[in-house]
Amino acid sequence: MSAVLYIGSMDVQEFNRRIMARIRGLMESHKLVERGEHVAVALSGGKDSVLTLHVLSDLREELDFELTAITVDEGIEGYRGEGVLAARENARIRRVELIEKSFRDEFNFELEDVLEGFRSPCIPCGVFRRWILNRTAREIGASKIATGHNMDDEVQSFIMSLARGDVRKFSKFGPKLQRIHPRMVPRIKPLWSTPEEDVRLWAELNDVKFHSAPCPYSSRSMRAGIRDFLNRIESDSPGVKEMIMKSLKVTFQPLAEDYGIGECSICGEPASGIKCKACEFLEIIGEADR
Repeated sequence: MSAVLYIGSMDVQEFNRRIMARIRGLMESHKLVERGEHVAVALSGGKDSVLTLHVLSDLREELDFELTAITVDEGIEGYRGEGVLAARENARIRRVELIEKSFRDEFNFELEDVLEGFRSPCIPCGVFRRWILNRTAREIGASKIATGHNMDDEVQSFIMSLARGDVRKFSKFGPKLQRIHPRMVPRIKPLWSTPEEDVRLWAELNDVKFHSAPCPYSSRSMRAGIRDFLNRIESDSPGVKEMIMKSLKVTFQPLAEDYGIGECSICGEPASGIKCKACEFLEIIGEADR
């Protein structure tokens, strides 16, 4: 279905007004950004992070906060390059400083060099990317990291955690994640209540440059299976994702426990055990290279 047919009688300006009002309402009701803060946007170049950048750049003067973008190049050949270009273009248009980081610079390898020993490439990728984002945001003095997680992402994460019985992950649900360790920069999700389809329509209707190609490894993740499952149900019964989201809000409140978060004995970053996941994975990679 084309974007024009989806919108129907609603013009682009009205669609923009509605989606921005929804995002702003969430930000205000949950106080995602306070005056004088420094927010770092995790900017991959995909539609979700690009919309997050545009929304925050629209509000930064009114709400009086500083804005910086951070992009991480995992080193996936034939894929990440387009995302970095989209990140650069949108940061330039919005006059937001872009800090570029990479697995190569931080760890002296690229994702495709270290896949042995992991059942899914998404596992080390996510761990190393979050490690870089958190450290970089802290080094520049950011008080929040804004991610592009939309409503569909949150529902998928909820179903995945429920299926695994991973109650620890319930503490990560919600549009605002509190600081649970002095070295961990809190996360906010301005798109938390915005469906993925609305994000895609916004980008297409406004002719915004974004990286649309899926990661070549995404089909190997559990999330991909959950996403396809939910999309099939949504197609047969529109509104199912919204109902799951409502259940999540009512039934599973974010847990207050920090599960004894301390500091990694190797790198000093926040860790729930003696070592953080990034350092654990670096050891696995080092053993595989022997």
